[in-house]
Amino acid sequence: MSIPLAGVIGAPVGHSRSPALHGHWLRTLGIRGYYVPLEIAQADLEQTIRALPKMGFVGVNVTIPHKEKVLAIADLVTDRAALIGAANTLIFRKDGKIHADNTDGYGFIENLKANAPGWQPKAGPAAVFGAGGAARAVVASLIEVGVPEIRLANRTKTRAEVLHEEFGGKIHVYDWVQAGNMLDGATTVVNTTSLGMEGKAEFRVPLDALSPKAVVTDLVYTPLETPFLAFARQNGCVAVDGLGMLLHQAVPAFERWFGIRPEVDESLRRAVLGY
Repeated sequence: MSIPLAGVIGAPVGHSRSPALHGHWLRTLGIRGYYVPLEIAQADLEQTIRALPKMGFVGVNVTIPHKEKVLAIADLVTDRAALIGAANTLIFRKDGKIHADNTDGYGFIENLKANAPGWQPKAGPAAVFGAGGAARAVVASLIEVGVPEIRLANRTKTRAEVLHEEFGGKIHVYDWVQAGNMLDGATTVVNTTSLGMEGKAEFRVPLDALSPKAVVTDLVYTPLETPFLAFARQNGCVAVDGLGMLLHQAVPAFERWFGIRPEVDESLRRAVLGY
């Protein structure tokens, strides 16, 4: 029997936590398989993806800058990947077809369900900072779980307006300088920007209007406790770090590739954090 291979493709991929994540599951579940990082240049993307199944790969994760490009290479694209306009998971099917999916929104929602058990998405508006690829996945999933209104602000306002056009009337766009006003009455608050990440600019939006009843999450997980989350926690909010989204988005992919549904638990968190 051939040994199944999976991996993550991007440029760069050296920083990816996915090999530690999937490697932990492969070891603990006793599966004879491997998950490897593959740095692939844009110019070589299609040729490489088409070669991978012939080398024993059952699928790959896709990271920056290839998440949009792979949609054009795939034979089948799930509705959620088409809606988000990006794929983070490719499945190489036995019939030779390449299947593209996006599990980021799934991972985002499962992280909140697991770490903010009292979260009620329908209870009030959501405030979302950022309008990039991650924001698209977050917005699509918030609409799917019934959030009544999504307030959106991005440093480049036109990107937020594109999301308003594509996702419709539930989205209300705010100027970045007025972004703090989105928090008034918001019950779900999400930072999808890189602000507050190690080596990036600080998150400077004023947070005084944050309700202590809000569930607050940051997609950044380096550091795990960003200043944004620390402020929310001090304010009495339920604060959820971004690592859980990475862990949960990996579950459906691993199941499709290796045939077993893995668990997200504390030992997985420790393995991914390198403890």
